[in-house]
Amino acid sequence: MTLPVTPADVAAARTLLAGAVLRTPTLPAPRLSAITGAHVFVKYENLQVTASFKERGALVKLSSLSAAERAAGVVAMSAGNHAQAVAYHAARLGIRATIVMPKHTPMVKVAATEAHGARVVLHGESVADASVEADRISRDEHLVWVHPYDDAHVIAGQGSIAAEMIEDAPELDAMLVPVGGGGMLSGMAVAARAMRPSLEVVGVETALYPSMWNALHQENLPCEGATLAEGIAVKQAGTLTREIVSALVSDVVLVDEPTIERAVNLFLTQQKTLSEGAGAAGLAALLADPERYRGRNVGLIVSGGNIDPRIVASIMMRELEREERIVSFRFSMLDRPGELGLISTLLGQLGANILEVEHKRHFLDVHAKGARLDVTVETRDRAHADEVYRQLIANGMQVVRVDWRTGG
Repeated sequence: MTLPVTPADVAAARTLLAGAVLRTPTLPAPRLSAITGAHVFVKYENLQVTASFKERGALVKLSSLSAAERAAGVVAMSAGNHAQAVAYHAARLGIRATIVMPKHTPMVKVAATEAHGARVVLHGESVADASVEADRISRDEHLVWVHPYDDAHVIAGQGSIAAEMIEDAPELDAMLVPVGGGGMLSGMAVAARAMRPSLEVVGVETALYPSMWNALHQENLPCEGATLAEGIAVKQAGTLTREIVSALVSDVVLVDEPTIERAVNLFLTQQKTLSEGAGAAGLAALLADPERYRGRNVGLIVSGGNIDPRIVASIMMRELEREERIVSFRFSMLDRPGELGLISTLLGQLGANILEVEHKRHFLDVHAKGARLDVTVETRDRAHADEVYRQLIANGMQVVRVDWRTGG
């Protein structure tokens, strides 16, 4: 079978990329290994200049242009990483770049793209709308279209990731690769199958956008919803990428949003590295199905680190709640002086750190002479939270746990 991208294409891309993009490290991750039961290795593509793997494919594509095409300029469509990668390397090569982004793209991403010298056009409500506008600009202004994933040069560039991983960690027997349109997954599969035919390459999609899964299984699951992994929130898999994935990829699996959140948190707290939601998809798959990979040498790719700091803070707090290191208690108490002091003193003696207090008197479900007190505390772990609750009851407190999953 002749595929649109060959191992020779990946090898040529590697020669071109040498010295122009960072050869990011692939390192063992003992803490993640202890948590998952696999022998985990992580490749840190978030260390690239634009904090994403997208630089590889963008540079290979831009370098393939003729002198006339370079003089005319390029156009790309993206809401994030591809935009910055094209803008950055186009500036390096002296190529005029136009990037079309949806109107509601966060200004921080717009500013980052403009900072590399690109002209940014805001158009439409979605990436699909932006794509239509980019296509129009390409025709009207005779610009070269730089597709984010469905392009042979882009795919070959992304394949360099797998080649580097296998050279740095030859013991790998599986790779878990984030997939949206499929550029990285298909390129990595081409390289991996050539270098290590027995290596299992698995694509990982968010369950909210199962575009490649649909293509492989002839299904029509909906692709919609707010996802933390917006970098792989693609409604339609590529034509070239679908062909390669069908031929070379072992499996495509789906992961849910809570597991992606947990993976982002683990990269930050255990590996001390910042991953966007899409970049944590591989770890999410490992967390979701640990028995499949137990004892095996598994490679993960932090494909990007462009994530809103406010989202990171929210994820960390939510994970503390899931682990019951932050818990809430609801006290029913008499509305009289000293009651709040008794509760706070007891919680302090039990080693619980008070984070928030909400005192409520004016609810019909509260006794006329009473009050309701919601107290959020920090504990050491789930066992400590359980012990605090038991001791509150033992000390005569009228208290219940507030379940963060239900709000009551």
